[in-house]
Amino acid sequence: MAKTICKALPKEERFRLGDQILRAARSSTANIAEGYGRFHYLDNAKFCSNARGSCWEMVDHLITAHDEEIITSELLEQGRALAATAIALLNGYISYLRRASRERDTQ
Repeated sequence: MAKTICKALPKEERFRLGDQILRAARSSTANIAEGYGRFHYLDNAKFCSNARGSCWEMVDHLITAHDEEIITSELLEQGRALAATAIALLNGYISYLRRASRERDTQ
């Protein structure tokens, strides 16, 4: 999705806004991977929270692109829908990690 949007950007925005969109999208998955590599539930949850923030950052960049009439409303809504799904999944996983940490601490 991020690459599709970047290809649709005018040349002058591909580096500026396109780079920001790609970085936010890639940061989300990189934070999930880094958190998964941690040995403690709460460390993992922190990185997943960072990933959630990167999803919101990407949505903000899409809104900017739409406000500046660079992308269509359809692309904006597709991006928002994907981000909402990712955020909902992250919220569930963060809740699981926090619960697992509490349960481990009470044993």
